[in-house]
Amino acid sequence: MSLRRITVLVSAAGAPGTAALLRGLRENGERDVRLVGTDMSERSVGRHLCDAFHLVPAGSDPDFANAVLDVVQREGADVVLPQSSFDLEGLAAHRGRFPVPVLVSGPDTIHRSNDKAETYALLHRIGVPAPGFRRVNGAAQVAAAARELGYPERPVCFKPVFSSGSRGFRVLDPTVDRAHQLLHERPGSVAMRLEEAVELLPEEGGPDLLVMELATGGERTIDGIADGRRVVLGHPKTREAMRAGLAMYFVTLDDPALMEIADRIVAELGIEWFFNIQLVGEHVIEVNPRISTIVYQEDFDLPYLGVKRALGEISDDELAALRGRIRPGRTALRYFDQLEWD
Repeated sequence: MSLRRITVLVSAAGAPGTAALLRGLRENGERDVRLVGTDMSERSVGRHLCDAFHLVPAGSDPDFANAVLDVVQREGADVVLPQSSFDLEGLAAHRGRFPVPVLVSGPDTIHRSNDKAETYALLHRIGVPAPGFRRVNGAAQVAAAARELGYPERPVCFKPVFSSGSRGFRVLDPTVDRAHQLLHERPGSVAMRLEEAVELLPEEGGPDLLVMELATGGERTIDGIADGRRVVLGHPKTREAMRAGLAMYFVTLDDPALMEIADRIVAELGIEWFFNIQLVGEHVIEVNPRISTIVYQEDFDLPYLGVKRALGEISDDELAALRGRIRPGRTALRYFDQLEWD
């Protein structure tokens, strides 16, 4: 017997992972899925790839949750699947008002995860390796924190306490070759000298910043579905070949130690639904309580399994039993594509 058709609302439908996520939801092998995209931009690819599309305010706008709720009711959505970190807080605070599951953790979890200083303090408290850090504000405090963490003897880095997708991330490196950057690198290099950063930052005010030790080594992430206490289903993968702040190449790993780290973080933060935990070397540098880039298999479709869980069609025990399907070495290569129309 075929399963009934369902409608999934995907927010931030202009995000880089949208095309693969929508394809994964459609090509689930079980049922027809109708997709409704929302975004704050008319130039969202979701306008062209979804069955219906609606403009909504930014996730930080007080009317954002009301706008998404209106789309849910107008389109008869069965599930809301947010993609962007900027959408999480507004949805989390109002998820109880929705007549359908909203795949987002509670407000406290979202706030603690999005506040990178709180996240780092938590990681240190539970014994998970994380960079040393200082929470600061203004140019003078950035300079003082950088020197406390070893600059100029070694590079450090900084970013806004709340950021997403490498926005605002910079490496402070006294050896950076500015002439080489100018002549041979694409615009947007993340490396600069401390003096240059201090010149650009306000002396006081502006957003809180996180000055950190610079983690080095290979990048890995852990993706999965959690229940607020443990990882129900998930796996680690590599994160490689960066372009414009986005990883473009992934290989699924079998690493029980990384899964144990994920379990500890999930339990401490109370993460529900999808999550993504990023490591550089042995240090955890990001905890994102949302879906991220997924490595798909023909018999393992994590976003669709999350939707089925939300609909009550699969239990956590049944999800956990699917761990054996995950194939280490499964590889994903992201690439750029384009659409044309008149």
